[in-house]
Amino acid sequence: MQFGRMDKMKQVLHSEIWIACLGVVVALMVSLSPLSQAAAPELKAKSAILIDFETGQVLYENDPDTQLAPASVTKVMTMLLAMDAVEAGKVSLDDMVVTSTAASQIGGSQIWLMEGEEMKFADMLKAVAIVSANDAAFAIAEHIAGTEPDFVKLMNEKASELDMKNTHFQNSDGLPAPDHYSSARDISLMSRELITKHPEILEWTSTWTDWLQRLHPRAKQKESFLRNTNELVIKYPGADGLKTGMTDEAGFCLSATAKRNDMRLISVVMGLPSNDVRLDDTIKLLNYGFREFDRVVLANQGKTVGSIRIPNGRQEMVNAGVDKDSVILIEKGKKDLITTDFVPDERKAPVKQGERLGQVIVSIEDKELTRVDIVSTADVQRAGFFTVLSRTIRDFFRGLFGRAIPQHEISL
Repeated sequence: MQFGRMDKMKQVLHSEIWIACLGVVVALMVSLSPLSQAAAPELKAKSAILIDFETGQVLYENDPDTQLAPASVTKVMTMLLAMDAVEAGKVSLDDMVVTSTAASQIGGSQIWLMEGEEMKFADMLKAVAIVSANDAAFAIAEHIAGTEPDFVKLMNEKASELDMKNTHFQNSDGLPAPDHYSSARDISLMSRELITKHPEILEWTSTWTDWLQRLHPRAKQKESFLRNTNELVIKYPGADGLKTGMTDEAGFCLSATAKRNDMRLISVVMGLPSNDVRLDDTIKLLNYGFREFDRVVLANQGKTVGSIRIPNGRQEMVNAGVDKDSVILIEKGKKDLITTDFVPDERKAPVKQGERLGQVIVSIEDKELTRVDIVSTADVQRAGFFTVLSRTIRDFFRGLFGRAIPQHEISL
């Protein structure tokens, strides 16, 4: 009986040793294997997002669609509409803008414009970009639309156009107002639009200090000193914008952008308790993006990526390309995990050069990341009746003898 008990104890001991060894092996395997997901930063923001400027790809998000007061980050939209108006020829950067009574009394962050004071449109826009001047933003809104309420209508129309689903504006400056809100995702959308269409705005948003001439005869000073409200531009390499915001209701907010090498990122943080924490969260986000992701060029415009069959085309196989450079950001070390799947459109001649012939779905670990349009690199006319007939007969015999009929060969 004692020997039986001893045998059982040995078996149990051997089992426990085996399980322990197995656990060590598994732990070693896990420690040696690559992480399935890059370690995301821990932030204090109520809402945050990080996107790639070039593609709009979201690299990090935390409650990005929560509706919050945006404070002066609102002025990203004000600057966007102002630059759009310049581009459209509705106003000029050299226009002299007259400060109304309402603009001179707006309060909050300002350059203390006096009623009736005239200033160049460009200088007022500079004051908005650098020191977040509410009075200058109000004056710009009136100059473009006649009244600020009419300008706010344009702001909301633009927000709808950009698919900013969680945004509603009540003013051009971001001062507290009922029903005035936005979200981190929406702010990233309008920030990307501003930089994409008007990259010259970064010359102002990256300026740390500057001066403005004051032409009003009753102005106490002939020049006003400007110092950027965004300390990131002197504290973070590559930072060149974009817009701060702070009210008691909103807390500290920041839409920031920075560029390193060929990669530009846009981060948005909202609802922070102080400027230091706002900067800290933003730096964590930007560091995460630059550290953990690689920029991968999938295809370049003008280069052939394969060929696609046009059954009734005079040219049966047409070279295919992309209509623009295709880029994606992926976690470092995962480039070899990229998979592509070509999904053809219905293809019939005539086909025009640049016409889409299908899409390549780009994925990593079964997660779709982007889609790349594949286009024809040449015009393809219809083939004649006898050409199509001969191909039909040829393909019949190919199928009869089990020979595959080439349809496409696409490689990114």
